[in-house]
Amino acid sequence: MTLPLFFFYIFAAIAVGSAFMVISAKNPVHAVLFLILTFFNASGLFMLAGAEFLALILIVVYVGAVAVLFLFVVMMLDVDFASLRQGFLQYAPVGVVVGVVLLLELLMVAGSFVVSPEVVATAVLPMGGVDNIRAIGQVLYTRYVFLFFGAAAVLLVAMIGAIVLTLRHKSNVKRQDPVKQVGRRPSETLEVVKVKSGQGL
Repeated sequence: MTLPLFFFYIFAAIAVGSAFMVISAKNPVHAVLFLILTFFNASGLFMLAGAEFLALILIVVYVGAVAVLFLFVVMMLDVDFASLRQGFLQYAPVGVVVGVVLLLELLMVAGSFVVSPEVVATAVLPMGGVDNIRAIGQVLYTRYVFLFFGAAAVLLVAMIGAIVLTLRHKSNVKRQDPVKQVGRRPSETLEVVKVKSGQGL
């Protein structure tokens, strides 16, 4: 057994086990922690396959942002999970049907999956002598640079729209006005009062 194959079996076994613990853990915090472990092992599998860009994106985006956000939301919200599990049995038949369909699809894919020796030999080789991250960067910032900037503009507009839609002004909360703060004069903010002796507070 070669060393990459050994690490493949280790990462795959831990990923499958932690994925099973995500859906079987009773504590939601433990489920999110097992989900983070699954992401780490999946990134290890991507690294073994020669796709280091996908491995880094999986760690930075999913582990660093999504999974941590899930963890903080689960820890901060006082959700009564016992009441949520009360109507679990009424959805069990639909879940069983969906699970059987997915199992049949996986079996069909596994039965028709054939690996060619030529594909295996060239799978981990970089494109044109360049690693994956540099190749993606060259294509993204040359051929698709306008589409990249367009996607960035769409995300910026979506972020501003989400802030505007969720922003609520309350009448009993004091708000700052930066224009008035910058344009104020010293005479409007400071008042010098001459207090005679014996008349002060």
